[in-house]
Amino acid sequence: MTNKHKILCVGSVLWDIIGRSASHMRAGSDVPGRIIRLPGGVCMNIAMALSRFGLKPDLLSAIGQDAEGNELVSECARRGLGTDFLYRSADLPTDRYMAIEGANGLIAAIADAHSLEAAGDKILNPLKFGPLGSDETPFNGLIALDGNLTASLLEEIAISPSFSSADLRVAPASPGKAERLLPFVRSGRGTLYVNLEEAGILCQLNFDNSSDAAAKLLERGAFRVLVTNGGESCCDATQDGLVTQRPPKVLVTRVTGAGDTFMAAHIAAECDGSDRKDALSRALHAAAAYVSGEIAI
Repeated sequence: MTNKHKILCVGSVLWDIIGRSASHMRAGSDVPGRIIRLPGGVCMNIAMALSRFGLKPDLLSAIGQDAEGNELVSECARRGLGTDFLYRSADLPTDRYMAIEGANGLIAAIADAHSLEAAGDKILNPLKFGPLGSDETPFNGLIALDGNLTASLLEEIAISPSFSSADLRVAPASPGKAERLLPFVRSGRGTLYVNLEEAGILCQLNFDNSSDAAAKLLERGAFRVLVTNGGESCCDATQDGLVTQRPPKVLVTRVTGAGDTFMAAHIAAECDGSDRKDALSRALHAAAAYVSGEIAI
């Protein structure tokens, strides 16, 4: 397979520890529920979803050489994800993410991605010094990139020659890290996948709908953006125009990973040759199936 046909997922690969309850919750709630552990991180979630859609992405991330890291790498391989380019650190522990979800959505979450941040640009060595590419012969496939990387590293990627030929697809890890995507807006490089809150943070404005948010991001210099808004209309915006669609209505049973599923489904649809309208529709239906619990994880 040539680089042109490769898909790389770059960012956080960690263990998710998620507590879910059927009860409505608020700060201080103590309710019965279930606690599960599963592979996660924005990069990992996107890669797993791409695999479910029939693609075979490779992972670029930092995973410790501890027992949790060995187990995580084995789980990645079992799910059909490429692990040859992972940075395995002997002195950094494997990262973790913890979330609490109630019937009223995400209550709170903490992302411990300190090892990924400490590893820094070491995770990009296969793209900078081979075998995947270099400044002289940049990688020309698709790269799904998440905002758990440090702000300085994301800024470097936004202008790096090593990424100049890639089809970059970029997502923030959370609203708290949305500003890390500003270099991609300023450089006009890559397709950005953000929700309405994240779009507002990038523009320092409040928006009522995804179309206004997407149009403003284009005005600020973005090359292409997809803005989601929960169960409300979603917008795909380029200089060729805006495509807006409403997702199907479903009973929401989980929320963690929904945006990653949307992004992966959209990438898979476009890799399959779908036009913008069809790709957006397929992504919205896939995300709806995910949050309703129809898609197993």
